[in-house]
Amino acid sequence: MDRALRRKITNSVFIGLCGGATLVALAFLVMILWTLLSKGVGGIDLKIFTMTQPAPGSPGGLLNGIIGSIMMCGLGMIIAVVLGILAGTWLAEYGGKTTYGQIVRFFNDVLLSAPSILVGLFVYWLMVAHIIGHFSGYAGAVALALLALPIVTRTTEDMLTLQPNTLREAGMALGAGRGFVIRSIIWKAAGAGLFTGGLLGFARISGETAPLLFTSLGNQFVNLNMSKPMGSLPATIFQFALSAYDDWQRLAWVGALLIAVAVLAVNIIGRMIARETHRP
Repeated sequence: MDRALRRKITNSVFIGLCGGATLVALAFLVMILWTLLSKGVGGIDLKIFTMTQPAPGSPGGLLNGIIGSIMMCGLGMIIAVVLGILAGTWLAEYGGKTTYGQIVRFFNDVLLSAPSILVGLFVYWLMVAHIIGHFSGYAGAVALALLALPIVTRTTEDMLTLQPNTLREAGMALGAGRGFVIRSIIWKAAGAGLFTGGLLGFARISGETAPLLFTSLGNQFVNLNMSKPMGSLPATIFQFALSAYDDWQRLAWVGALLIAVAVLAVNIIGRMIARETHRP
C-alpha cells in the first residue's frame, strides 16, 4: 500500500474515532439535560423559592436548601479562592522547584483526586467531633472549600506559569518589586485563567452531597446562623430522591435542575466577563 494512501486512511480513521467519541459524549449530555428538563420543569413554581421543605403530601419548596447551599458554597469558595490563589502563586513564582514545593504540589494533586466522602469524614472528625462539637454550616463550608482548593491552586499555578518571563523582567526593570509585579502585572495578565479556576471549583462543589451529610447534616427550616445545622440543596435532593413519596421525588428533580441551571449560568456569566476583560 502506498505510504500516502496509508496516511490518509489512518487520518480518516482517527478523525472518525474522535468524531464518534464526541458524539457519544454529547449524546449522554443531551440525555441528562433532557431528563432534567422533562422531570424538573413541570414542578417549578413560586413555592419552590418561597416555602421550606414540606412534610409528605403537603405543599412546600426548597427555600431552606437553596439558602443553605448559597451560604455554604459562597463561604467555601471565598476560602478556596483566597488560599488557592496564594498557594498557586507561591508554587509558580517562589518555591515551585524546591523540595518543599514539590511536596506541596504532590499533596495538592492527592487532594484533587480524593473522594469527597473522605473529605467529609475528615472535616467531621476535625470540626464536628472536636472543634465545634456539633453539625454546622461552617463545617460544611470548610468541607466544600477543601474540595475546591486543589482545583484553584492547580489552575492558578498553571496560568501563572504560562505568563512570559518578559512581563516579570519588564516590571522589575522599571524598579518594581517582585510582589508588586505579581500583584499588578502577572495576576492581571492571568485574570481570565484565575477566574476560570474559580468557576471550575464552584462547579465541583455545587452538587456535592456526601461531605454535607457529615458536616452540615441538614435543616428543614431556613437557618441563617452557620454555627447551626443547615439545609442544602444536594442533601435535600438525596433525601427526597430516595423517598417513596411522589411529591418529594418531584422536588428532587426540581432541585437537580436548579443546580444544573446555576452551574450553567455561572459559567456563561464568567465567560462573558472574561471576554469583556480581554476585549481591546
